[in-house]
Amino acid sequence: MNIERIIADAGADRPVLIAGPTASGKSALAVAIAETAGGVIVNADALQVFANWRLLSARPDAGDLARAPHALYGHIAPDAPYSTGHWLREVAGLLGGARPIIVGGTGLNLAALTEGLAEIPPTPDPVRAEADRRVAAKGAACLLADIDPATLARIDRQNPARIQRAWEVQATTGQGLAAWQDTTPPPLLRLSDSLALCIDAPPDWLNPRIALRFDRMLANGALDEVRANLPNWDPRRPASRAIGAPDLVAHLGGKMTLDEARAAVLIATRQYAKRQRTWFRKRMAGWVPLTASQATPDR
Repeated sequence: MNIERIIADAGADRPVLIAGPTASGKSALAVAIAETAGGVIVNADALQVFANWRLLSARPDAGDLARAPHALYGHIAPDAPYSTGHWLREVAGLLGGARPIIVGGTGLNLAALTEGLAEIPPTPDPVRAEADRRVAAKGAACLLADIDPATLARIDRQNPARIQRAWEVQATTGQGLAAWQDTTPPPLLRLSDSLALCIDAPPDWLNPRIALRFDRMLANGALDEVRANLPNWDPRRPASRAIGAPDLVAHLGGKMTLDEARAAVLIATRQYAKRQRTWFRKRMAGWVPLTASQATPDR
């Protein structure tokens, strides 16, 4: 499938969903569709919502913003709570307007949009504080013993945020995350009503792009962006999970050289891309697969 076919399949008003690992060209594809066939590009990335990370989260630059309308980018304060539930409520308010082109690599957001999301009560501050304390002392793996087997079978045990979320749900409600998911309401947007595209970007194609993108971030001022965040830096915040932020904070604090920080960021980004590919293979079998070369606009 080439770009022209994708645009033709999108039609005049059919919602478009674009998933894929980091640095795979999702945003460029979204802009190409919006420019040619119309629509508003809606962010589905969990980090690009935060106002403090324009460069490190790879938000669209001024040129892309001028080419097509964008929504839900950089509008959340770095110290504000923001979850998939928050994101879904914001997206719901956009679905009745111009055709949405929803793009991002956060699989949980896209799954919640197309499969539904359970209405789980919010985590009380004392429960969150206890989870933070345990994770800080022993790592997220220490929480696994308190999570029910059904939930353990579903979550990504390599993802500390997912482990902590499952633990907090169980501690807050007395019911496992899997049980909540089994009572999920209907989705906001069904796959059958959308053109749902998933980019397959193999490591040998993606890894050089990851390195090139991070070097461009550094050249464009990523260190200054991190430096501006130092006065209020709190590694426990969701906003602080931006890949590269902890390593560049460590560099600015004299704990590693810039070369060491760069190497750490590239490793973390490649590992994240691998987790994304695994998620997409397991959860997005009903999406239209695109090879990375098919999804890259020639413009």
